[in-house]
Amino acid sequence: MNTPMSATSGTEEIYARLNELRSETEHEKITRRLPAESGMEAVGVRMKDVFDTAKAWTELPVAEVPDLLASRWYEVRMVAVAILDFKARRRLTDAGRGDLYDTYMDNHHRITAWDLVDRAAPRVVGWYLLDKSREPIFELAGSDVTLERRTAITAAFWIIRAGDLDDPLALAEMLLDDDSELVTKPVGTALREVGKIDQDRMLEFLRRHRERIPRATLRLATNGLPDELRAALIAQ
Repeated sequence: MNTPMSATSGTEEIYARLNELRSETEHEKITRRLPAESGMEAVGVRMKDVFDTAKAWTELPVAEVPDLLASRWYEVRMVAVAILDFKARRRLTDAGRGDLYDTYMDNHHRITAWDLVDRAAPRVVGWYLLDKSREPIFELAGSDVTLERRTAITAAFWIIRAGDLDDPLALAEMLLDDDSELVTKPVGTALREVGKIDQDRMLEFLRRHRERIPRATLRLATNGLPDELRAALIAQ
């Protein structure tokens, strides 16, 4: 069995709970899929239990979340971003949302796997920026760091949900031919979500940029369209 974790701050109970839930089977499964460059190790806890732990600890002060993000353990970092996400689902003041946003952005260098981004970026980053300048996510979209670019387009999901399509489409255009599928696949998801709100605008975007769109991105973007229309777009 992998070595138990330890903690030295107010997060000891979270560490203790994850230690109780770990299994060798899960440890092997998660270790296989963790990118080597993430700098993290697996405890061996299934995701449902990780998220249940985070939900139980939603009241953890935001100031303690960076301690969790500093852990070398993947599941501890996932608890951290999930806590931010659960907090963001609540009715909060703008200052409260700002605290979550700042915690995410200030610790982005510790968000080192794509699913950590996906768990928190829409509500924590996108929701906070709904009524603010989107310059921060455009800056992320221009980053040399792949997961920062993924944050940019994933945060846009919440902006799209609010019916604001201009900035998400501009981000999609910036990232359409990115050199990483960790970015171009969520671009496809963003375009699909745009299509749910304004199908004509999404189709116009696809047709205008058809030569730049990776096939996997196009398949994601057109998922949900009528079969004949989808087939025609993919065949072009």
